[in-house]
Amino acid sequence: MTWAILLLGLGLVLIVAELLIPSFGLLGLSASLAIIAGGVFAWREDGLMVYMIASGVCVPTAVMAGFKLLPHSPLAKALMAEGLSTTDNRAVDPRDASLMGAQGEVLATLRPSGVARLDGRRVDVVSRGEMIEAGARVRVIELLGNRVVVAEADDDATEET
Repeated sequence: MTWAILLLGLGLVLIVAELLIPSFGLLGLSASLAIIAGGVFAWREDGLMVYMIASGVCVPTAVMAGFKLLPHSPLAKALMAEGLSTTDNRAVDPRDASLMGAQGEVLATLRPSGVARLDGRRVDVVSRGEMIEAGARVRVIELLGNRVVVAEADDDATEET
């Protein structure tokens, strides 16, 4: 049964390696052959049922471990772009910071997202979930990164400003 366990272990290592190293399926094929050969050794020693249960638990675990390690591998890091985030301010228009409390007019109906004219420029905005018709007066109530949240302006607030 020692050979069966060693071959199962080799197959599990090769499965993880297949996910981390591009081998065009050679490592996966080798893993399959090692696991099958381990099954043959287990069958010869009358331990096939134990081997099948062990491989049925360990193989999916090895696949999940490989996928968990994949984003941290050097190859995946080389292939994946960093992308933009709101924390480094590359995805945020710096002009949006001055929009808090600004009032404007809806240019395209907000369902709940659309376009409004605020401070003389077109801005992509979202409402809090309600639909706001085109032409309605809105006021900026919240700024979250590159998200400008608006609500319909009250008549009293419009007259004050």
